Amino acid sequence: MIQQKEIVLSEHSRGFHLITDEILSQIDLPKAGILNLFIKHTSASLTINENFDSTVLDDFETVFNLLVPEDMPYYTHTVEGSDDMPAHIKSSLTDSSINIPITDGKLNLGEWQGIYLCEFRNRARSRKLVVTIYS
Repeated sequence: MIQQKEIVLSEHSRGFHLITDEILSQIDLPKAGILNLFIKHTSASLTINENFDSTVLDDFETVFNLLVPEDMPYYTHTVEGSDDMPAHIKSSLTDSSINIPITDGKLNLGEWQGIYLCEFRNRARSRKLVVTIYS
């Protein structure tokens, strides 16, 4: 059986945000299956990573900004601001879609894993996810 719905995440500032609980509050998980999450945006993305130490989030932001700086003279796509093209590049370095197994009615994540919204724009906005559950 396949279930699908679109959910809206609350507005998050630029950076990396743990959204596992926000997602789970909007869906019902079956006993077993696969959860697919797809973000409908090109300047934000999803990733799974450590959810224990919040400094991981700060380090991600620091490294991504070093890898893909803003205000570079070689960017030609600048109509939407200095953070727009870097946001597109950063979102390409992570994922627009992730899959997580569902076991015993719970996400079968590792002990220290969580789902993150990677928000690369300076202006906060809500983001839409397509949630597909295969059971």
